[in-house]
Amino acid sequence: MALFQKKPQVQSSAPLYTLGANRTVLIIGLGNPGDEHAAARHNIGFVALDDFAAKNGFPGWVAKSDLKCQLAVHNLGENRVILCKPTTFMNSSGEAAQAVQRFYRVYNQNTLAVYDELALPFGSLRTRLGGSDAGHNGIRSLIQHIGEDFSRLRIGVGSDMSAKAEAASFVLGKFTKEEQASLPLIIREAAVITTEFIFGGNLPHETRAVL
Repeated sequence: MALFQKKPQVQSSAPLYTLGANRTVLIIGLGNPGDEHAAARHNIGFVALDDFAAKNGFPGWVAKSDLKCQLAVHNLGENRVILCKPTTFMNSSGEAAQAVQRFYRVYNQNTLAVYDELALPFGSLRTRLGGSDAGHNGIRSLIQHIGEDFSRLRIGVGSDMSAKAEAASFVLGKFTKEEQASLPLIIREAAVITTEFIFGGNLPHETRAVL
């Protein structure tokens, strides 16, 4: 991609040339840092971003202590895409989101959070713009720090087992062998939805089932 891109002539005082990518998009995957949490249901947001980065040519993750996260940055088309995995632990995810938004000057309209949803059955994914935290501590932290008008991609982790278990213990537990076998299909659909957001903007309020 050329460093300078010429825009068509318009009746405007805006400059005719822009540097680099035309739009900056922030994708925040929610989870807890540390190997002991890597396989937990609560970390599916991290898993989704790791997969997306690997399949779209992102460079390796870089630890940014000042921004309280790990970052991977890459251009996709005319979009600069920033992938962010907070290192603050789930309940303080908003601290990283706020720091990254301020540093890169990204607004909520170009921000997508990817995370687990206990109220959705495993194999379902739901998108929407804005809304409450619905009891999710990571989203509660994001709302406290950046407001509620960002896009969400909820990845269902609920099951018959979750209805009988204590919520915190269930989401911090690992997927069953049967669930692990189906995870690639779910993560692939998450990548499709993330790509739709990057190139198309706000996502519709809808639910998709892949199993």
